[in-house]
Amino acid sequence: MFFSLTAASLFVTTVAGHATFQQFWIGDVDAGSSCVRTPASNSPVTDVTSADIACNAGAASNSGVCPIQPGDSVTVEMHQQPGDRSCANEAIGGIISVLSLYVLARAFLHLTHEPAQVYMAAVADATSAVGADAGWFKVSEMGLVSNNTDYFGSQVLNDNCGHYGFSIPSDIAPGDYLIRAEVIALHSASGTNGAQFYPSCYQVNVGGSGTATPDTVSLPGAYDASDPGILINIYTQLDTYAVPGPTLYGTTALPVAATPWPTTATWDTALQPTTVPTVVPSAAT
Repeated sequence: MFFSLTAASLFVTTVAGHATFQQFWIGDVDAGSSCVRTPASNSPVTDVTSADIACNAGAASNSGVCPIQPGDSVTVEMHQQPGDRSCANEAIGGIISVLSLYVLARAFLHLTHEPAQVYMAAVADATSAVGADAGWFKVSEMGLVSNNTDYFGSQVLNDNCGHYGFSIPSDIAPGDYLIRAEVIALHSASGTNGAQFYPSCYQVNVGGSGTATPDTVSLPGAYDASDPGILINIYTQLDTYAVPGPTLYGTTALPVAATPWPTTATWDTALQPTTVPTVVPSAAT
């Protein structure tokens, strides 16, 4: 029996690897899962109007609050399975079952087209604050980092064993905050509610004597299902990409590189822990 490539493409089935942000680092100190609100599963949120868009579905409460300072370098860490920290596994990825090698090649090249971004929200009590009631400002984003060839923030995470580092704004007021880390999977985003959101929230207390109170947005509220970075066909060459949400606070987004993105890890994967600390580290003195 003869099948054309076009016919075979009708039978493509794509299964994306689900994942969650699970661990937290303060500089080079591994805080593990001590201050994360662990989602109930690694399944995505697909409704941008749902309260789950803030901190994910069934995110467990946590008594831990990680102490940080304005200007600190911190890292959030994503993996596909709970408690997995192995660098042998992609942080987020997937598998594909198809009847056409042509479709397989095209789908594989675009499966990890996923922006990553981080928000913060000042709250009265990080252990009990409701993410959907908080006011959020964005402090970091990695969308399309190179268009030669297309390379996205999630691929940078995969290069670095799921690590995504960023800086806490140096001027924000002290107090409790939620940190919201998110990857948005776009492999099914050509249809409404096809984008898949993977947020997790961390509970922190910011010290210092800053006074800044950035403008905020609501989640849900900041995203619309028809936003160009949410409703999008990624199975084509992308020269630009509009990361969903508000503009960055305290920093600027990197321009899209016209040269190939370096895939060498900036995180020393030889230092990757195999266990997960559950106790909040002591505040730096």
